[in-house]
Amino acid sequence: GDTLVLKGPERLVPAAGREIGKPVPTSFATDMIWVGLGIFLGGCIGIPALTLGGVPISLSTSGGALIMGLVFGWIRGRYPTFGNVPPGAQWFMDTLGLCLFIAVVGLNAGPSFTSGLAEAGWGLLLFGAIATLVPLLVGFFFGHYVQHLRFPILMGVLAGGQTTTAAIGAVNEASKNQVPTLGYTVPYAFSNVLLTIWGAVIVLLNH
Repeated sequence: GDTLVLKGPERLVPAAGREIGKPVPTSFATDMIWVGLGIFLGGCIGIPALTLGGVPISLSTSGGALIMGLVFGWIRGRYPTFGNVPPGAQWFMDTLGLCLFIAVVGLNAGPSFTSGLAEAGWGLLLFGAIATLVPLLVGFFFGHYVQHLRFPILMGVLAGGQTTTAAIGAVNEASKNQVPTLGYTVPYAFSNVLLTIWGAVIVLLNH
């Protein structure tokens, strides 16, 4: 439902809020039960694996947590009286999670990157750049000239399709608002699910 912000004399605002609808509690505390429940249920969804041809295929705990985040976010949007996560806590978790993610990816990819570069040469970087840029260019021209998406939303769609949280942060900062996030959420969720299972699918197809 819609959320209205009432301003006025302190003695009148609570009564007016009860007359209009159900007051939403304002607090700087994070509802950790809500957050913990989402993580727990996400793990329960992501851990089970379907074995096809001897290759396990699952959403993984991160994919399950993503799905539950979308579900809980939708519930919070319709019933904003519980599950409070203030903007400061959201910023902290988003920033810390992004920094940890980049650090872990760098630590894990560093040894294999150097060995792969030594074995395959600079062509590895070239093909990697092509594989990254071509979908972005195709998505940009399709979204702009065929779908006629507004530029901020289109940038959010492209960032979500690349599952690049840093990109949507930069786009939001450049646009001075959260409009690009409208185009980011669904492609990000869809791409993360595909990213989680596609490696196993490719192995299965080549098995």
